[in-house]
Amino acid sequence: MNSVLCGLAANPALLPDLVDRLIMVADEDVAVSLAEREDLTRAQAVALVSRVEQSAGRLAERGLLTADDVDPVAQPLAALALLAEGAGRPAWARLLAADPITERRERLAACPGLPAEVQEILAVDTEIGVIAEIALQATADMPARLAAHPHAEVRCAVASNEAAPPAVLAALVAGEGLPPARRCLVCDREETPFTHDPECPRLDCDLPPGAACDGFHESTVHQTHVNALWNPATPTAAVVGFAGHPSMLLRWPLAVRPDLPAVVYERLAASPEPGVRAALAANPAIGDDLIRALAADPAPDVRRSLASNPQVPLEVLTRLADDIKIGSTLLPRIATASRAEIGELAASPHPVVRMLLAERRDLPPEIRDALAADLDAKVVKSIAPHPGLSDARLRAMVERHGVRVVAKVAKNPEASPALLEDLARHEPPVRKALREIARHRNATAPALLVCLSDWQARPLAAGHPALPPQVIVELLTDDDWQVVEAAASNPALPPEVMSMLAP
Repeated sequence: MNSVLCGLAANPALLPDLVDRLIMVADEDVAVSLAEREDLTRAQAVALVSRVEQSAGRLAERGLLTADDVDPVAQPLAALALLAEGAGRPAWARLLAADPITERRERLAACPGLPAEVQEILAVDTEIGVIAEIALQATADMPARLAAHPHAEVRCAVASNEAAPPAVLAALVAGEGLPPARRCLVCDREETPFTHDPECPRLDCDLPPGAACDGFHESTVHQTHVNALWNPATPTAAVVGFAGHPSMLLRWPLAVRPDLPAVVYERLAASPEPGVRAALAANPAIGDDLIRALAADPAPDVRRSLASNPQVPLEVLTRLADDIKIGSTLLPRIATASRAEIGELAASPHPVVRMLLAERRDLPPEIRDALAADLDAKVVKSIAPHPGLSDARLRAMVERHGVRVVAKVAKNPEASPALLEDLARHEPPVRKALREIARHRNATAPALLVCLSDWQARPLAAGHPALPPQVIVELLTDDDWQVVEAAASNPALPPEVMSMLAP
């Protein structure tokens, strides 16, 4: 990878003629940066695809390519990229359905809105992977037909298709009303009974760990059930029976579903695995009684997940906050707290509760300022990045709490250039603060020069436009490729240097 050219390709100040020069020599790495340019013209996009066809996907997503720009015979990857965005031509799909390269037919099968006749062609492809891919995407009557396919892998794919009729999904779960599957990926390749060794030494083997078949394709059937249980289109009545299943992989998707009877949630709460109970605890559909029961769960992960449930009562959340390490994150229930609840939380005797409230960035000024003057450093760290805080308040935080809050103060979007310079020179140094300063829009050259001393802040500082041009040029020969790429992408890089760097 050429770090200089990759950075230069992302430089927003690069002149159009230099963009053209980079397109002419671009490899896949440089093309990634070029494809993201805001000023890339349609003509340049077409030229880039001609040079690096793999760039077509991103360009198609951005709407910089049209069907008129692509020859599907010479540029099949570009044609597939446009078809994936619904911007290709139906004739291309018919052409690519006969492509001899399996991977391309699989990519085609994943495209939305394919003509019916193309879906029919792909549904009888010689490769199971292609048929399975169309089974994931098919609409109308195709999922019902493919649910009866003789290969279990195709049925497994139908189970994930949210457009499949509920009755079909229920049949896949129950294993009733469908002819037995005759093959699976395991018995396609191995003599049965066979169980794949999780530590399989064969380099050419792509069977999943534990894949097994004794003639009834058990591992594929199990995955079919897993897929169907994660599928929100699968009827509730078809899945509730799995609440007591010995496989955690089948109970886990039930724990997150919002459409189950309360008695099923209660049964899932008795699962022996903390992971299942944690998934259940975060489910907004569980009732108040179960929430309170899970608040006493012995596993910290369960109680931590419960804290992220948007329906958790505030008094339960308050107890949880004191009980477990939640960290500085904005919890959904805190984010939706009413004005009256905000006042109650701000007045809580528990510093952790005030800390959680301080993560909101829309607090009333009087609440914000009161939290900024809090005696607990945890609270101050959370409120420090809140917009609207004056320079005087930010400096007072640092004076009172020192290194514990410096990085968070540096993160405040309205921190002044002078304050950032002082924070950069803070004794003892705070490395995390240097990283925040290096990405801050108000950072000055003196502050950024200090940031260059930290290996993690150095690439960030190298790309900051306030860095002196001569320093940016020097960084083009840095030992760290990330620093080199950031310096080359810096819009303050002198234009004559850009011209010299472009081939």
